[in-house]
Amino acid sequence: MSSFPERVRALRKERKLTQWNMATICGVQLRAYQAYEYNQSYPDVPGLLRLADFFDVSLDYLMGRSDVREVQKPSELSEKECKS
Repeated sequence: MSSFPERVRALRKERKLTQWNMATICGVQLRAYQAYEYNQSYPDVPGLLRLADFFDVSLDYLMGRSDVREVQKPSELSEKECKS
């Protein structure tokens, strides 16, 4: 599986956006966004949520924990998943 920096870079390129565009979308300085792609830092939790929502992917996908891009809706979650 890919790591966060690889995923965020690939998702950005899919949308044909520059790092500068993404910095603006994320509300951070260009250097801060570049640090995400160069594996030097991570966004805070609200920043991760903003990225996942912007790209319409799950947090697990964005962070490299899953290869499933789709966001599961609450009705799609099993009872066991909701309790854990």
